[in-house]
Amino acid sequence: MSDNRADEDVAPMAGVWLWVAGLTLAFANFVVVLDTTIANVSVPHIAGGLAVSPSQGTWVITSYSVAEAITVPLTGWLAQRFGAVRVFATAMFAFGVCSALCGLAPSLGTLVLFRVLQGLSGGPMIPLSQTLMRRIFPLHLQPTAFGLWAMTTVTAPIAGPLLGGAIVDTVGWPWIFYINVPVAVVMSIAAWRLLRSHETRTERRPVDVVGIALMVTWISAMQIMLDKGKDLDWFGSPVIVALALIAAIGFVAFLIWELTDANPAVDLRIFRQIGFATTAVVNCLAYGTFFAGVVLIPLWLQTTMGYTATWAGRVTAFQGLAAVIVSPIVARLMRVIDPRLLVFFGVMMMAGVSLWRGDFSTDTGFWAIAAPQFAQGICMPFFFIPLTTLALGGVKSSEVASAAGLLNFTRTTGAAFAVSIMTTTWEDTATAHRTVLAGALNNPGAVIGQLGGGPGVGLRQLDTLVQGQSVMLATDQIFVVCAAILAAVACLMVLVPKPTTMVPSDAGGH
Repeated sequence: MSDNRADEDVAPMAGVWLWVAGLTLAFANFVVVLDTTIANVSVPHIAGGLAVSPSQGTWVITSYSVAEAITVPLTGWLAQRFGAVRVFATAMFAFGVCSALCGLAPSLGTLVLFRVLQGLSGGPMIPLSQTLMRRIFPLHLQPTAFGLWAMTTVTAPIAGPLLGGAIVDTVGWPWIFYINVPVAVVMSIAAWRLLRSHETRTERRPVDVVGIALMVTWISAMQIMLDKGKDLDWFGSPVIVALALIAAIGFVAFLIWELTDANPAVDLRIFRQIGFATTAVVNCLAYGTFFAGVVLIPLWLQTTMGYTATWAGRVTAFQGLAAVIVSPIVARLMRVIDPRLLVFFGVMMMAGVSLWRGDFSTDTGFWAIAAPQFAQGICMPFFFIPLTTLALGGVKSSEVASAAGLLNFTRTTGAAFAVSIMTTTWEDTATAHRTVLAGALNNPGAVIGQLGGGPGVGLRQLDTLVQGQSVMLATDQIFVVCAAILAAVACLMVLVPKPTTMVPSDAGGH
């Protein structure tokens, strides 16, 4: 592994303070990654507490992801302009402040606003934690350091649903945000005191105001369109049509500007390489499809299957547990097996798991639901670890940082869009199935009588039964469609050339 320090005159740290600083960076990364999943099992509680629908409650997840996606590609510019340590410590402190505001939010609108600010703060910390680890650790200890960093990245999604479920069921959903506050303050102060002597050099680079504005515009318009589409009858609404036009025009203008500007905020020229471009598409589509399922399962378990947030978290935790076990094995396999085959295998297995889930029923038990979760965890490292190597192995060394940011951007943006599409499709499909099932009932009066408890009670029982079956059919259908998408995406790997340069799998973010 090459030592990619920006300033050769700054010596690495040593002794106990080196590991204290390394743990500070790794734990800060853990907190940011944790917040991408801790709200997943909390959505029904947040929606109930703020008097909105569960589908609207998913804005809490997508708003954070989109905001994070916006700032990650800008991290390089921020670090060069203000210094990596200063940006990291400031972002960590702002993350804590925004977390407190999320817990205090009185309405969904304000909660989404504060989640956006939280995501904007958290985004730079992911790549900067890696940058600073490279800077403070000597070359011979960097593999160990990044093993520590990678472990926090893998374990955070495990802890998110478990911790979120336990907190929501005991003290209430605001505390999934409050717990960040003391940690963020301590990490911010510790990072500044420990690392300020290793600050990176700064330079006054021009601010690509137009490029940044266009990026924020098209991403925001697209996300609002996806989130509000169902409520506003999609393209029957002039608001949705206007948002779609703004997103489309903004995206085209963003591409033109960034490809022609002398100092672009986001270096899109990296997409000229077929290997990177293809892996970025695979990353976006496969991770988006995967993450839609991550959000759907807790929603389904809590709204239809009667699970508490704690038990929904326990089901989803099996996925992360398997990933921790398999990740070191995949890292070793990459030495002897073409990484393209590993990615193909991983994504195809993810498709198989999604198809497996497509056979769920309202009678499916805990372990039958947990089994495909564990299998999914086995598949994840085969997808994530080799894909980063393939994506970055074909770019120039000077472009690795920008390529890593763009890879993370495609991942988080794809996840946010996929969740919005999934929740809308899920509700619409459930409604359609409910109409069909209700119309297919023969002699509903007799059925209500057989249920017992009087006409009123029987009618409510029948309504609950029909609604549960409708949601179950919609859930199975979503998983089957996800399986088809993943299988198609896996086939795109034939377009990826074998990399001539192997890049460490830690270089691309989480």
